[in-house]
Amino acid sequence: MYATGKVVMGLVDDPGSKSSAATPSSSVSQKGCFVIWQMVPDRWLVELVVGGHKVVAGSDGSVAWRHTPWLGAHAAKGGVRPLRRALQGLDPVAISTVFSTAQYMGEKHISSIDCFVLKLSAEHSDLAERSDSSAEMIKHVTLGYFSQRSGLLVYLEDSYLTRIQTPGSRPTYWETTMSTKVEDYRAVEGLMIAHSGQSSVIITRFGDNMKAGAEVTRMEETYVIDDLAFNVPGLSLDYFIPPDEIQKDFPEESLDWRSPLHR
Repeated sequence: MYATGKVVMGLVDDPGSKSSAATPSSSVSQKGCFVIWQMVPDRWLVELVVGGHKVVAGSDGSVAWRHTPWLGAHAAKGGVRPLRRALQGLDPVAISTVFSTAQYMGEKHISSIDCFVLKLSAEHSDLAERSDSSAEMIKHVTLGYFSQRSGLLVYLEDSYLTRIQTPGSRPTYWETTMSTKVEDYRAVEGLMIAHSGQSSVIITRFGDNMKAGAEVTRMEETYVIDDLAFNVPGLSLDYFIPPDEIQKDFPEESLDWRSPLHR
């Protein structure tokens, strides 16, 4: 699969947070673009440019990695997982695979659509692999809301809870909730593909050591798909080779596609 699109991202002050208590609610937005390459099921590469900064993430089927201007190239903890952007209505095969083992949670009316709700919870072994000595991932839950009429995904929600503690300090908890409204489905090569959406990310930091109370950060994104194609001629495994730094860190590592969840 190949896809290109445009995004508008912004950091929004939350009226109830500590950081915005003395200032009115405001938003600063940045425009950008992205390109995605993918080979089913677990090889993908995404490049995102926003506000003059470029972020690249990928998976070669064994190791998932990312490269940012502030951290450089580094491997993601845990096994290889599918790209979340592809789960936002771009890849019907990945969506059906991910939710094939989900738990049925009932029905809900959302975005003026009658939906059935499916829930995925990360296994304890997967959470352990995505943790280290100072950061413990306590939970990761994904909810998918599917139209009862068409069966298409219309809303996707992820929730993470991580415990951070360094020696000699009290623990701090970070809860991240990402919600995406998926819309504008159109037929592409016989498949219904979503061509736009809006995402909201709420990051809440709390703990006994925070005397002023919880700190809340909210980010929003609007995206549009400009072009998408399947079975791209010439697309090969060479597109998904990780950076040299990652290959040196994992010269003979072979990780399974253990979890259907991706942050």
